[in-house]
This record gives sequence, structure tokens and C-alpha cells, in this order.
Amino acid sequence: MPRKQSDVEKSLLVKGFRSREGDHNYFNYYSKAGKKTAIFTKTSHGAREIDDSLLGCMARQCKLSRADFDRLIECPLDRNSYEAKLIAQGAVEAPPA
Repeated sequence: MPRKQSDVEKSLLVKGFRSREGDHNYFNYYSKAGKKTAIFTKTSHGAREIDDSLLGCMARQCKLSRADFDRLIECPLDRNSYEAKLIAQGAVEAPPA
């Protein structure tokens, strides 16, 4: 199911991504410790909706299944749970104890 671009972007920002503009709208994930990670995704300028195939690509870029990416956007998957998934995958360093 396509989603509104503005809803996806707002949700990413709430979940620890920071935006920067270029030829697209880029979103980099920053860990809760404030460190920039290699996790990023992007959206196009001027698009109003993001179709299913692009949402699947964004999910892979965010190191999530499509179902988990939907949960990330809809908010049942909060930032703490998302970061725990990234740490378990080895995509983000665990914070110091």
C-alpha cells in the first residue's frame, strides 16, 4: 500500500534519522549516543506518495523487513526497539555499559 511521503519522512525524523537535502531528501540514522551510522535512505523531491516497490527498497536500506519498516512508520516500532534490532544485526555499535 503506498504511503504519503510526508508521513514517512516525519516518522523517520522521530525515530532518530536526520535529514539533509541534495538531489533527493537524504535521511541518515544517528544512534541514541549521537553517532552517525551507515544506515540511510532517501526520498525524491516533489513526490507525494511512495509506492510499494520503493518502500521495500527503503526497508532494506534501513536494515528492516518490509513489515518492520511499516511498523517503524506507523510507530508501533519505537526508536529503542529499532536500535536494538540494528545492534543485534551488528549494523550499529552497542552503547558503552
